[in-house]
Amino acid sequence: MYTIAALYQFTRFPDPAAIKPALLELCNAQDVKGSLLLAQEGINGTIAGPRAGIDAVLAHIKSLPGCAGLEWKEASSDHPPFGKMKVRLKKEIVTMGQPDVDPRASVGHYIEPADWNDLIRAEDVVVIDTRNDYEVAIGTFEGAIDPKTQSFGEFPAWWAENKDRFHNKRVAMFCTGGIRCEKSTNYLLSQGVEDVYHLKGGILRYLEEMPAEESTWQGECFVFDNRVSVGHGLKEGPHELCHGCRRPILPEDKARPEFEAGVSCHNCVDETSESDKIRFRERQKQIHLARERGELA
Repeated sequence: MYTIAALYQFTRFPDPAAIKPALLELCNAQDVKGSLLLAQEGINGTIAGPRAGIDAVLAHIKSLPGCAGLEWKEASSDHPPFGKMKVRLKKEIVTMGQPDVDPRASVGHYIEPADWNDLIRAEDVVVIDTRNDYEVAIGTFEGAIDPKTQSFGEFPAWWAENKDRFHNKRVAMFCTGGIRCEKSTNYLLSQGVEDVYHLKGGILRYLEEMPAEESTWQGECFVFDNRVSVGHGLKEGPHELCHGCRRPILPEDKARPEFEAGVSCHNCVDETSESDKIRFRERQKQIHLARERGELA
């Protein structure tokens, strides 16, 4: 079994590049794979590997400045969720494009999963899904508003256009693991919204802790690894990825005429040019040949 750990920590790293080499070396030595982002505002990512390896990497991250209180969410898989390890340097660990947003200064009120249902069912509460449109498409909370954003950086503009709809409302927000809400709640506070709440630990913690029979979650939750989606108890869902657009699709979607393995699905068939599709087909051919040679699992 592979242990999967999703983590983030907002802290101050004056020189993220200095942190990268030892972190990457440790991950490789411990056979841990996945993706970690480093920026001056902190660290974010998901990693997977053997139990001992994950423990070693988490201990190392907790030793970094401001990371002693690191929290993470765990799941498991019987197949490797990632093919390689990447540690990348970024301007932001989750891109919002608002330089004045600082979750270390203030965030909304954290709501435990056990209290979330009562909050979002209150008449004076509006609940907003801060994730991207393709994530929302496969699952969300009952009654949640979908901003239909294609990236988190579009959220401030969406809020500016829609904020009058939520006058005199308390605002509850949620995302996959909690990191986007750290920024979005700080942003709303800076915009003068007084009563802002967010789901502690995000959807993943809710699905882990909330019994399915008591849940207000509908559908599956998109995750950024080879599991693609998870449901209650963090059980792996039915979705696969279209390797043309990286959106989730169901097994039955592969029977649709728009689907071509590694090239397109019904979501993206009209979004790419024929030259793009030729390039994707060549990529798929090389992947197939590499598998035949035993170079890929």
